[in-house]
Amino acid sequence: MLDTIRKNGITLAVFAAVTTGMTAVINLVTKPTVEHQMALEQKTLLDQVVPPSLYNNKLQQECYIVRNPALGNMDPHHLYLARKDGKPVAVALETTAPDGYSGNIQMLVGADFQGKVLGVRVTEQHETPGLGDKIELRISDWITHFSGVVLHGADDKHFAVKKDGGDFDQFTGATITPRAVVNATKRTTLYIQTLPSQLSSLPDCGGNP
Repeated sequence: MLDTIRKNGITLAVFAAVTTGMTAVINLVTKPTVEHQMALEQKTLLDQVVPPSLYNNKLQQECYIVRNPALGNMDPHHLYLARKDGKPVAVALETTAPDGYSGNIQMLVGADFQGKVLGVRVTEQHETPGLGDKIELRISDWITHFSGVVLHGADDKHFAVKKDGGDFDQFTGATITPRAVVNATKRTTLYIQTLPSQLSSLPDCGGNP
């Protein structure tokens, strides 16, 4: 009986070791492919909020960390700096709309330093399907209407949903969600205008000053 238990235990141990080894090998082999695919997806997203024609640096490699209440909370947010012939011209900046109908809405906002919005995309949301989820590009083109809009300061009344006297459409039966996205875009764009003097002191995404 003891011999049988011992043999079964050895068999299970060997099986576990082989399985663990195979998993490690598979992860090692597939890791470069997964990382490459993620990098491609990230580049596609960045190019949607900062047109490639505006810059000639490697945008993904110019990543910095910023913390500011204008971004919805004091969590670290990634900033990608676009340069043209070495000169900073725009950024793609992660931001958070904390006042969505169903909680935080994670976004990526691209803008230049003069207040022009270049593009906005929602990267994570939990809004009501069929209503608030229209902020996502795969469902509606509503989010594309930010592209090319110029924000004329914090008191720009046009930069709001129509229900609040602005120019952006709200959704039938769902005003809270688009209002949250518009307001987050406005706050983020205003913050981006303050960045040129801070760029040299921002820590990079590797934690280096």
